[in-house]
Amino acid sequence: MVVAVSTANIELHLDEHGILQLKWPRQASIRTRDAEAAMHRVNGLCGNTEHPLLVDMRTTVSVSRGARAVFARTCQASRVALLGASPVDKVIANFVLAMNKTTCPKRFFTSRTEAMAWLLASATA
Repeated sequence: MVVAVSTANIELHLDEHGILQLKWPRQASIRTRDAEAAMHRVNGLCGNTEHPLLVDMRTTVSVSRGARAVFARTCQASRVALLGASPVDKVIANFVLAMNKTTCPKRFFTSRTEAMAWLLASATA
């Protein structure tokens, strides 16, 4: 069963493999309120069950300090794969990864296939 949540800011769905997929809109500048809304939707869709999360940030322009702090909090994601495409994406992801104060593993990928394989491995482990 695929469950989807769409807003003007994000697309979020739980796919048939139990992986949450979050996609930011093109040229997104993610601010604290955007990050809070995304985390709220992830937690709401998960309920009491943790799921692996793929975050497609390939066209994200920036992530504010406040948004990075929100992303460092614990949520219902069992692990997070950040999917980017450019050196700018890597820099943004490194800021998020550096603030990883939770036990939730987070990794940056430029390959969707590799990111999904990493997430699926955790889902079946």
